[in-house]
Amino acid sequence: MKIIVWLWNPGEQYSKTRHNVGFMFLDFLALKMDFPEFKESKFNALISEKTISWEKVILLKPTTFMNLSWESVSKIINFYKLDFKSDLFIIFDDISLDFGKIRYRDKWSAWWHNGIKSIIEKLGSEEFQRIKIWVWLDKKYEVSDWVLSSFKGEELKELKDNIFPQVLVELTKKLLTN
Repeated sequence: MKIIVWLWNPGEQYSKTRHNVGFMFLDFLALKMDFPEFKESKFNALISEKTISWEKVILLKPTTFMNLSWESVSKIINFYKLDFKSDLFIIFDDISLDFGKIRYRDKWSAWWHNGIKSIIEKLGSEEFQRIKIWVWLDKKYEVSDWVLSSFKGEELKELKDNIFPQVLVELTKKLLTN
């Protein structure tokens, strides 16, 4: 079983912000891979599940704010008794490189990202799989102001047309090799 989690802040006012790029990606993934509609769950999250190559894959959308994502992640890991080092994938935003770059990591610090910090703290380990989608940082802004700002129209188009398909390929490779 694989659990794919995106970190996000719920609410319409956050829906197209840089911090929610993981949320936008997994909606793209759910559509492209024909996942069923998301449903309420006992994990403080909405979930959608599907079998891919004989393995159950669950998309987990925490209903908490980003910094409390660990609540949903720990509940589902404990319920299914999963090995978070191989069965958990976190998709999230990162500000350290140019817009649109992606990077896979299976062990890395949280650096500035409080959502990742909360998960590392709860799991007691930095060893879990993650895909970072870079949203760049305009140095004129404070980090929190920047990540809570909305993408521009041309950035949204670039995400949907080029970046999200690349992330989907990377994620699919990792899912099939683990």
